Amino acid sequence: MSTTANAGRAPRSSRVRRTIAAVLLGTTVLTGPFLIANQSTAAAAESVLTQNMPGSFADLAAKVSPAVVNVSTTQQAKAERVNPRMPGFPPGSPFEEFFRQFQDQFGQNGAPGGAPDDESEGQPRGKVGSLGSGFIIDAAGYVVTNNHVIDGADEIKVTLQDGTELPATLVGRDAKTDIALLKVTSDKALPALDWGDSDAARVGDWVMAVGNPFGLGGTVTKGIISARGRDIHSGPYDDYLQLDAAINRGNSGGPTFTLDGRVIGINTAIYSPNGGSVGIGFAIPSNIAKQVVAQLKENGHVERGWLGVKIQEMSPEIAESVGLSQPKGALVAEVTPDSPAAKAGVRQGDVILAYGGKPVNTLRDLTRWVADTKAGDSVDMTVVRKGKETTLTAHIAPLPAEQRMAAAEGTGPAADSAVETVKGLKLAPLDGAARSRLGLGEGVKGVVVTSVSPQAGDLAVRPGDVIVKVGDHSVTSPAEVTKSLHEAEKDGRKAVLLLVNRGGNESFVPLKLGKA
Repeated sequence: MSTTANAGRAPRSSRVRRTIAAVLLGTTVLTGPFLIANQSTAAAAESVLTQNMPGSFADLAAKVSPAVVNVSTTQQAKAERVNPRMPGFPPGSPFEEFFRQFQDQFGQNGAPGGAPDDESEGQPRGKVGSLGSGFIIDAAGYVVTNNHVIDGADEIKVTLQDGTELPATLVGRDAKTDIALLKVTSDKALPALDWGDSDAARVGDWVMAVGNPFGLGGTVTKGIISARGRDIHSGPYDDYLQLDAAINRGNSGGPTFTLDGRVIGINTAIYSPNGGSVGIGFAIPSNIAKQVVAQLKENGHVERGWLGVKIQEMSPEIAESVGLSQPKGALVAEVTPDSPAAKAGVRQGDVILAYGGKPVNTLRDLTRWVADTKAGDSVDMTVVRKGKETTLTAHIAPLPAEQRMAAAEGTGPAADSAVETVKGLKLAPLDGAARSRLGLGEGVKGVVVTSVSPQAGDLAVRPGDVIVKVGDHSVTSPAEVTKSLHEAEKDGRKAVLLLVNRGGNESFVPLKLGKA
């Protein structure tokens, strides 16, 4: 009976597939009690898909391409940087890699074992070149490109779309944002591009990238904005637009355009397992770039604001420890003495929630806004201290030319005579022997973590850390750590912040309370 009842009735998955196919084809399908008359539905879906989609990018490409240039450089090469017998294969091509492997095996002269040729290693061997892209932003001849395109160059040359070659001089560069500004002089009028508003760009917006990959000449690719605010760990001011438009080698420094022909970004980097485009490219947003370019044009360098704090990212555990419902803001791990932050009254352990009236959601928000603030300007900040919000005013100073480099992370101490164990942490006093092993001066006070129990779970505390504070309480003995933790538990707290000194740098780590 059941077989007969189901005869001629397709399985549910097949019916669903037929229904989907019918919707796409604009046909009518009867599926059980549902009647899908989808000529109008398909038309509506097509309308949504094609809304704002250009019929062609040809007009846009013709409009902007004359202002996109090739940037080539030459510099003196050493033996370890160039191989004069390397055939002219495209960089990153399989042929180049094959030839390198051949040389590694048989040497540059074809002799096994990699026998050197007649030129000694390290001596000059002529000049080598590199290719990149750029674009003209001023009819006076100012050209924007990436800093890494011209870094170390002895000579820089700009080639226009019509083949005209012009020598270029370096006006200024900024390694932290990977932007450089060049200047060329021409007898004829030069086309120039306008900046767009990258803050107005939305994920899904159409974009067009123009550059000179592999030195082939002007090349146009199109795509959409895949994401905003990407941090690729290339510098302290990372805030990239992610694109799926193809960005190959040689596109560096080229522009990304909106559909109205304005520059919305500078193509800078790609993520690629094989050296070619896989649809994950990154562009410096125009609103960052145009500020940097303006300073380079005016001063030849970039002057950034300085607050004088070391900050760390908020986590759910840290937020809970300081009484916040969401992990937003920037936690102040250190305050530089006599800095604008110190003079404003910022303290270690404060959470900066707003800067200049703008909410601080991530560390990069605060880093970028402080950098963009002019030296001498006064800025109000909203901070949370002991669960209460307060407003502080800082007078921003110029970023010092020499920044103190973070000390290398120290190794864990040898086994100490543990005095006390609490929450899976074995603790010992910070005596002279421990200071010597950890490389800490007499000014550091606290309690040494000698080991962490495997049963303690995934703790942020490591062997070798020195616990300086538990919550707001400074500690100098294992007993004080234990007492402070027990008091926090009695108060009903689920987590507490520990201020730890790790390799000479102080930072906060959360410690969950409860059984360990």
